[in-house]
Amino acid sequence: MTPEDWIAAAFRRLGQGGIAAVRAEAIARDLGVSKGSFYWHFKDLPDLKARMLAHWLDQATARILALTEAGGGDPAARLSRLMELATGDLAEPYGGLSTEAAIRDWARTDPVAAAAQAEADRARGAYLEALLEDLGLAPPRAGQAARLILMAYTGAVHRGITDRAQLAGDLAVLAAALLSPSVR
Repeated sequence: MTPEDWIAAAFRRLGQGGIAAVRAEAIARDLGVSKGSFYWHFKDLPDLKARMLAHWLDQATARILALTEAGGGDPAARLSRLMELATGDLAEPYGGLSTEAAIRDWARTDPVAAAAQAEADRARGAYLEALLEDLGLAPPRAGQAARLILMAYTGAVHRGITDRAQLAGDLAVLAAALLSPSVR
């Protein structure tokens, strides 16, 4: 077992049962290993949770933004790629889209999780706002459009949307509407 194996299993538990389901014994049982393996990689449960949040910030925010940029292209192509990546299958080993909602639920009761969520929201919003500005929206309007797109995404994951292609399509329709000259 690697720390990554434990973190992925912990995220799957989080997505299924919330933060209360993230327990060393339960994760060890899911992985079919002894609890001693947990303590080989983590000091304690708070250490695992801190590393989960760091991993989430890295993989669900920084990595997606970096992959969006790495693909190059004009702002419209980058916006499309961002929506595909954000709704794609990168999160499947960690429990899928339900994990995003579970992290947000966790953040309601844990200040460390709340700080991680705020950092993810800030980074995602800033990137999306800059991208929308590159597409021609004025700064105040671009900020508003970015917030609306992020709220739609967050609302969808909280509703339990599992059809990733449909979610990507819905977000693309929303972005197109927000970019429409008649809406500006």
